[in-house]
Amino acid sequence: MTSEKSSSPAPGTFNDPRPGERAGLARAVRPRDAATLILWRDGPRGIELLMGRRHEGHRFMPGQWVFPGGRLDRTDLYTPAAPLRDAVAAALCRAAPPRRAHGLGVAAIRETFEETGLMIGIEDNRAKRLAGGPLAAFAEAGLVPALDTLDLVARAITPPYRPMRFNARFFLAPAGAARGEARPSPELTEVDWVPLPEARQLDLPRITGVVLGVIEQRLSGADRRIPAFSHRHGRQVVDYEG
Repeated sequence: MTSEKSSSPAPGTFNDPRPGERAGLARAVRPRDAATLILWRDGPRGIELLMGRRHEGHRFMPGQWVFPGGRLDRTDLYTPAAPLRDAVAAALCRAAPPRRAHGLGVAAIRETFEETGLMIGIEDNRAKRLAGGPLAAFAEAGLVPALDTLDLVARAITPPYRPMRFNARFFLAPAGAARGEARPSPELTEVDWVPLPEARQLDLPRITGVVLGVIEQRLSGADRRIPAFSHRHGRQVVDYEG
């Protein structure tokens, strides 16, 4: 992991292993690449974020409130899309090759569509190549994913010795980039625009609570660094990737 500098946060700030989570695991599971998209808007109650409550039957974070997202699929690597902005691509490529960086942006938009019905796209003749796949609705609308709407705000790797681990990138985009109305899905049984202060009161995964603070700093202009949360030699660390 390339970094500008790193530090150790206070214990318990993000995803530290709970007692018993190492049971039955001889070694740490390799994390899978994943992407999350945080849509935001200025609402009557201040900054609002699109969040959803995960189905109670999920193995990972059941019943908790999260941002739309999920793991990278191989098809994401080859999906035609408007390219990432140079600064975003450069930050992603500190920990991923260019094709994977592209795929992560696609994954964030695809998962948001699958979980909320919102489409973040731009008209493009290549849209017909999406027919028959997970973004077939984009093809029908003549759209390809608009990766140029995305900012990278954080990265987080699930701690070792958990049965499911992800190397997740958190993207931020304005609500105006999305088409349609947000609705629930089998993945997210409730979907709502939540004022940022109220979001902290929800049942959240710990990393989601940490990323809320990152978003607040980013949108206020106080700090535009891109933190990467991980564990090293048994300690929680934060590196900065941009």
